[in-house]
Amino acid sequence: MDPSRAFVTNVKRLIVKVGTAVVTRGDGRLAVGRLGALCEQLKELNSQGYEIVLVTSGAVGLGLQRLRYRKLVNSSLADLQNAQFELDGKACAAVGQSSLMALYDTLFSQLDVTSSQYLVTDTEFRDTSFRKQLSETVKSLLSLKVIPIFNENDAVSTRRAPYEDSSGIFWDNDSLAGLLAMELKADLLVMLSDVEGLYSGPPSDPNSKLIHTYIKEKHQCEITFGDKSRLGRGGMTAKVNAAVCAAYAGIPSVITSGYATDNIIKVLQGKCVGTLFHRDAHLWTLVKELGVREMAVTARECSRRLQAMNSEGRRKILLDIADALEANESLIKIENEADVTAAQDDGYEKSLISRLSLKPGKISGLAKSIRVLADMEDPIGQVLKRTELADGLILEKTSSPLGVLLVVFESRPDALVQIASLAVKSGNGLLLKGGKEAKRSNAILHKVITSAIPENIGEKLIGLVASREDIPNLLKLDDVIDLVIPRGSNKLVTQIKNSTKIPVLGHADGICHVYVDKSAKVDMAKQIVRDAKIDYPAACNAMETLLLHKDLSSNGLLNELVSDLRHEGVTLYGGPRASSLLNIPETCSFHHEYSSMACTIEIVDDVQAAINHIHQHGSSHTDCIITENHEVAETFLHGVDSAAVFHNASTRFCDGARFGLGAEVGISTSRIHARGPVGVEGLLTTRWILRGSGQVVDGDKGVIYTHKDLPLQTPLYS
Repeated sequence: MDPSRAFVTNVKRLIVKVGTAVVTRGDGRLAVGRLGALCEQLKELNSQGYEIVLVTSGAVGLGLQRLRYRKLVNSSLADLQNAQFELDGKACAAVGQSSLMALYDTLFSQLDVTSSQYLVTDTEFRDTSFRKQLSETVKSLLSLKVIPIFNENDAVSTRRAPYEDSSGIFWDNDSLAGLLAMELKADLLVMLSDVEGLYSGPPSDPNSKLIHTYIKEKHQCEITFGDKSRLGRGGMTAKVNAAVCAAYAGIPSVITSGYATDNIIKVLQGKCVGTLFHRDAHLWTLVKELGVREMAVTARECSRRLQAMNSEGRRKILLDIADALEANESLIKIENEADVTAAQDDGYEKSLISRLSLKPGKISGLAKSIRVLADMEDPIGQVLKRTELADGLILEKTSSPLGVLLVVFESRPDALVQIASLAVKSGNGLLLKGGKEAKRSNAILHKVITSAIPENIGEKLIGLVASREDIPNLLKLDDVIDLVIPRGSNKLVTQIKNSTKIPVLGHADGICHVYVDKSAKVDMAKQIVRDAKIDYPAACNAMETLLLHKDLSSNGLLNELVSDLRHEGVTLYGGPRASSLLNIPETCSFHHEYSSMACTIEIVDDVQAAINHIHQHGSSHTDCIITENHEVAETFLHGVDSAAVFHNASTRFCDGARFGLGAEVGISTSRIHARGPVGVEGLLTTRWILRGSGQVVDGDKGVIYTHKDLPLQTPLYS
């Protein structure tokens, strides 16, 4: 049951309002199938003990169809040549009402249910004695399991423009339903329409989104309503007004589709169908925030139990996770393939689909990395520095987990495995939010991993955040979440950095450069450039810009490199110098991450020009020089201010596993805390432990400070 729908457990009496668009078809004829399904639902609920009052529209539309037929039958040939029939709406209502009620009576009789009819007007409701008698009669009928059916008596109504004129007691069947809900003290109002519920704009607009819970303070000024009802006098505006009125009187209301055969039953089962109106809805955003807070607090509590576990215990958890991944590889593959297929059907870019896919051997590779991580030295509680402050007063600086991590990542489900294993190794609690395109892959991986966590630690050590809507609330929790690590697009990282006080670790772009100096070996340059670009073009450490020394055009290496990249299918764009020399399209920007089989080429004068270009257009991720001149190499290695700088090696080596870190949570281009591939050490902080023997400061009178460095392995107590 959806938590926001828990009130349905207390529902006994409900008002069901069915609109004209549900009762009739597009040609005005009765939608007998839909009405039959409606009556069957009401029969089922009636037999379960629910008290049901039905408010129905459709009489005008049905009467219009019947009178058109009668007009046609009685017309002369001259009349038929003029097919414009003007029919009185009140006459339509009078004719349609009897047909509509006759059908309800027939359908309910077939189901062994008794119904009754009420035709009412706004004027009658002004009489308090009428309202009192109405309530008593309905109460008597409900006690006998009779279903009262209400309809505004449009045949004698004095209102001429009810849709525009919404004054008075009620002004259409929607407002009548809301009024009856309050008058008869109903527990729930369900309004059936021809759409799923209330949308942020016209339902036909592809940008419109279904609103599951209406919050008046938020949505009242945001919603754009479409046209009024096709045949009836109301529309979505009328339904919303009635639902809001009833909700603020304490009667929850739901607008949902009457085309489905079981939506009323689903509403009463607490399922999230349609749009809910509730007077406490504005408080539920706070409840949701408390929900994600509880998730973060629970992860911290589990992490403390994990930290208290000995090193061998944490090692065993990691080994169990590796075993569980391999044991469930076929199931993981099925879910991942479903995500990939859905992404292809939705038209996602090839680079995203490439990152999304868990290729053959990936699971076994991840399991192997986890086992390597498990056998690495325990990072928790390591003494980094030991100092004697004074005689018998020993200070230790030790490694300690950060606490709770929030990692938001896109596309790559393998990132979930790496991050989770690093969290266990480092003793941190973890909250994960993956992209919707990897929803099934992330869910099965999370289930497999948490199943390997022992009960005495708790599977909630690693939480999987289900909804993107929870992210803003999580980013507010700077008192319980210690570090946010976004892995994804520049837009994602920038949005998160601008939305939280929590420290953020990560990189916005992976614009990696390879600079080929004039002294580079031909074969080495060709091999490194090819690998940096095509080994995994979607990776953040793939080459995006190739910088070439100007002299390479004279020795042929420039043409060979360009020819090789073209042969591999790489689309080339050039800077001003390269585009002119090589006759290739000029790039729109040097600061561009392709994440695909494309790259930018530019000609530079020398190593210093290459460094300047990287500083101006790069992202401080990974940059490489290919040269045989060691002096030039050192100039580049010490001059480029990036997280990783390589000499004669592919940028693709910038990876936690390849660096021997076991795995990585991401690559950081920040200059504070951690930089480059972030493994276990980047998820640790330090704390100070002081061991004394009764010392007090007392104005430093009796303390003789020695501040002497001690060996890290000095016995704790001697």
